Amino acid sequence: MKHIIMVVALLCCVMAMGATTISNSSNQASLQGYVTDAQGGDTLIGVTVALPELNIATTTDAKGHYSFKGLPQLTTTIQVSFLGHENITQQVNLAAAGRLDFVLKENSAMLKEVIVTGLTGKVLRKNSPTPVSVLTAREMQGTLSTNIIDAVAHEPGVAQVTTGTGISKPVIRGMGYNRVVVVNDGVRQEGQQWGDEHGIEIDPQSVSSVEILKGPASLMYGSDALAGVLIMHNDPVLSEGRLQANVVSQYQTNNGLLGYSLNMGGNQNGLVWNARYSQKLAHAYSNRYDGYVQNSQMREDAFNGLLGLNKSWGYSHLTFTYYHLKPGIVEGDRDEATGQFTRPAIAGGQEAEVIATSHDFHSYQPSLPYQQIHHYKAVLNNAFYLPKGSLRATVGYQRNRRQEYEDVFTPEQPGLDFLLHTVNYDAHYVSPQSQNWKIAAGINGMYQHSLNKGEECLVPAYNLFDLGIFATASYDLDRFHLSGGVRWDNRHLHAKALTEDDKTRFDDFARNMGAVSGSLGAIYNINEKMNLRINIARGFRAPNISELGSNGVHEGTLRYERGNQALKPEFSWQFDLGFDYSSALVSAQLSLFANRIENYIFAHRLTQADGQAVLTDGYETFQYSAGNARLMGGEAVVDLHLVPKLHFSNSFSMVDAVQLHQHGQFRHLPYIPAHRWISQIKYDIVHDGRYISNTYAAIEIDCNFKQNHFYGAYGTETATPAYTLLNASAGTDILWKGRRVASVYITGSNLTNKAYQSHLSRLKYADKNQATGRTGVYNMGRNIGFKLVVPIDIK
Repeated sequence: MKHIIMVVALLCCVMAMGATTISNSSNQASLQGYVTDAQGGDTLIGVTVALPELNIATTTDAKGHYSFKGLPQLTTTIQVSFLGHENITQQVNLAAAGRLDFVLKENSAMLKEVIVTGLTGKVLRKNSPTPVSVLTAREMQGTLSTNIIDAVAHEPGVAQVTTGTGISKPVIRGMGYNRVVVVNDGVRQEGQQWGDEHGIEIDPQSVSSVEILKGPASLMYGSDALAGVLIMHNDPVLSEGRLQANVVSQYQTNNGLLGYSLNMGGNQNGLVWNARYSQKLAHAYSNRYDGYVQNSQMREDAFNGLLGLNKSWGYSHLTFTYYHLKPGIVEGDRDEATGQFTRPAIAGGQEAEVIATSHDFHSYQPSLPYQQIHHYKAVLNNAFYLPKGSLRATVGYQRNRRQEYEDVFTPEQPGLDFLLHTVNYDAHYVSPQSQNWKIAAGINGMYQHSLNKGEECLVPAYNLFDLGIFATASYDLDRFHLSGGVRWDNRHLHAKALTEDDKTRFDDFARNMGAVSGSLGAIYNINEKMNLRINIARGFRAPNISELGSNGVHEGTLRYERGNQALKPEFSWQFDLGFDYSSALVSAQLSLFANRIENYIFAHRLTQADGQAVLTDGYETFQYSAGNARLMGGEAVVDLHLVPKLHFSNSFSMVDAVQLHQHGQFRHLPYIPAHRWISQIKYDIVHDGRYISNTYAAIEIDCNFKQNHFYGAYGTETATPAYTLLNASAGTDILWKGRRVASVYITGSNLTNKAYQSHLSRLKYADKNQATGRTGVYNMGRNIGFKLVVPIDIK
């Protein structure tokens, strides 16, 4: 607790200094202008004009006009984007501009230049030495998914570990769990990301865009960012005087998913606010081999709120979110004679398994066993615009509670009840661009305190304190762009002992782990169309509480897990090489990486001398261990626009991951995604019509190669056959008097109803179906989704 008091006191001092520094800075700037189409000169309605560094945006009105008021007098970046047109990104001096008009060209194969998160704040994506991809709200709306990670996993280099349809965890270049940091509301999301069956507690409807940073990002985010970072951006604040609302509804045919989201936000004289409520329900999903999968139901409820001030001195935003997920736990239990799914029940006063009925499959409430996840989060984000640079301070609190219900005699009493409290903190200074230099420096970290409140326990209760100090810099010199930095981290973890029935369940132990990490990268602009980038980085990850101290049944993974207190931190050296080319007809990107990791941690199955699995409490037992590893691979993306209105895009991703100095079944690392190729043909039917606009139709082939590079030792993993999925989508905006009154999307996945198992599906290792001889549970079959988005511009 003394660490928390110290950090909060430090942040208060930082905010006080910032407030004192800017208290006399009352001058305000304004900016306005018109946006027109390059072809014909018509004004464009609904164009998004954003100031990303100020976290504010607006849209053009019926006359193509936009305006901002109450802005600080500084130089910043403005970004103009409109569906079907090329983006415009440029620097603007708000103190002198006053008016700035834009002319947008229609879409082509040119790479859309966007603002992304860099080492020293916001930067152009082309000036990032490591690969960064961006998924927009429009792209997510046109993607069929059941959760936020499901939508992101379509991006090159990104995959997902799944446990049914409701739970997905991100995997970047073959690494997931605590090797990927997810940032939302300005802080790293802290639930229970170390577990297979724990999803990401974020409402997809609240996310306006997702940045995917590939490669070690420890400089800004500390331990756990070894593979990369997913940054979930909320909607930017509206410009002064605006008041907007929107309604989203959706339905999916396979699992009967019903979802809706209601949102309203505004900005009145710099007082900004936003509120959103979302709900999603789904019954059991089905596929060609299993039929309906017993207990794959889910329910999701979420509330997001924001209240704050946007002034010329900066902004201060308080956000609050509540997220609730109730997913069933799919165990794959079946009747041996018929192969039909069974569920637990009471028969003759004893627990028994009965055959699941149609009512069980189509009910929107899961049966036993199921989980309840409640996640609360409050974050205070502050930015102060100084005469030279900006000062940013953030403090957040998260409360995550995961409960598992499995006892038919006491169905309302959780067996496992794990409570996690997290306090996040961050304070850093960003300098202005001065003589081609830009510098950022600060501190960040977190404090965690957990409790086991149920009779069952998987990991011990623990306290954790992280402290990180970093400094980064970037330098621009004509065609060269250099960036890099260094960071020092220290993590102290103390696990608490637990004794049950005079037996020690968990030992009392403490670990103190520290490291220095860093990176250095360069971009060379060969010409206006070609860029070459190179980066080398040293990453660090401390082993998590599950890897060190677990000792219990991990229900969602159908196994018993044991930790290993002797594990050492992971250290990585990663080399990235990239090339991109962009023209009106062709755009191409190639990103290659090589990553060597010391003490790579993974879990393997324990076996007896005769080769049979070691069983604990009736479950196969897995133990965490470590070894040195090497990962190599990359992504290639090619987009062709040889015919007007027709886009032909292709992406290929691959990862080869092995243990060094190992052979045979020990050679390959576990849980590595198969090579993947996605090819899509998209036709723009109408760009700017009178009653419909941005109307398109697309067909996609998703090819997943055979994964025969797996960790076969002790029967931990098995090979996965190749499979190809056929997907399609279509969408349009509906206009009335020049304004968008609705957007409609129709999407279809696995249209051929292919029966397949993803290599990263944990249900692949469920019990064998004795009637058919097939092992595990298969992924979702044919699914068609319908989505309606209704924006309401009140003022």
